[in-house]
Amino acid sequence: MKDAAVEDAALLDELGLTQVERELVTIDPGYGEVSPTARLDSFLTDEAYSFVELNGESPAGIAYADAAFEIFSALPVMRRFAERYTLRTFQGRELLLEVLLRAHAEFLGRAPGRKPRIAIVDLKGLPTQQEFELFREYFESRGYPAVVAAPEELEFSGGRLRAGDFEIDIVYKRLLVNEYLPIMRKQPALLDAYRARAVCMVNSFRSKMIHKKALFAVLTNDAYARLFTAEEREAIRLHVPWTRKVREEKTDRGGSRIDLLEFAARERDRLVLKPNDDYGGHGIYIGWETDEGGWREALRHALADGDYLVQERVSTARETFPALTDDDGVEFVEQLVDLDPMLFYGRVGSAFTRLSSNELANVTSGGGMVPTFIIDEK
Repeated sequence: MKDAAVEDAALLDELGLTQVERELVTIDPGYGEVSPTARLDSFLTDEAYSFVELNGESPAGIAYADAAFEIFSALPVMRRFAERYTLRTFQGRELLLEVLLRAHAEFLGRAPGRKPRIAIVDLKGLPTQQEFELFREYFESRGYPAVVAAPEELEFSGGRLRAGDFEIDIVYKRLLVNEYLPIMRKQPALLDAYRARAVCMVNSFRSKMIHKKALFAVLTNDAYARLFTAEEREAIRLHVPWTRKVREEKTDRGGSRIDLLEFAARERDRLVLKPNDDYGGHGIYIGWETDEGGWREALRHALADGDYLVQERVSTARETFPALTDDDGVEFVEQLVDLDPMLFYGRVGSAFTRLSSNELANVTSGGGMVPTFIIDEK
């Protein structure tokens, strides 16, 4: 699908890429993988395993998950638990470093002559700053010089990208395209170095294609079935909820043709509205938690915005967990359970779980992150 998307203007329209995003996508990053590191948002129940979103651009949480494993494993209750069960944890930072080195070797066309120097690049003052430091410490512990830098701290001259005196070979890009675009003209060093093939950037700007939530509208639309093998189409049928861009059209659903807006207005109890390109739960409308008038207004907003999706409700998991109360007591509370597997070159290598008391499991919407262990009896 990657090659089809880069070359197919109609498919880029369907994904909702803007003109400047299309220009960024056409720049060859120097390696073949569109999104070497990614994170899926999913729900695992007895009835189904459903993937509702893909963070293919700059997935957070890899280093946090490693730290959570270490913290939980040291707890007395977990040590007691480990006496009876074998607890398998993940090492996401190690896998992320392997991803960076693999992409860099492909970028060079050979093994590097020395250990490459890594810059973790994002805006200043973000809540994820501590995760950047966890990565920097880990990279340096493995002998790879590393620095955390903001776009305004970068300079491109003489064919080299630098952060102060630190010359950069690999950019671990945590900076979202949406956050870079407003400052790109004033702070062009990152783009200039990337365009000149002076640095290997992971993930590249090309990952924006599959970061768009409209990817799910492409996956579940029979009009694009030609892009996928029979095995892939079956996986999509089993695990990806029916999704469409909000617009006036007739479309397919379950083998029938429907009027999309009429269906969306009528079936709010089984639908969610979400913006094509946002994160943190912003702008999401949950049909089964919205009255009829509010839902119709949400649909009008989505249609006027022009870049919204409607997605079918999936089965979600809820479990009871202990939680601290304000008076230092413990109560047992039912929580929504959102499983987030993390992909490294397309293979799951780590995961964390988000818990929430509402229908949105995003940490910025009040959800909390806990580690995910694989447990076997001894």
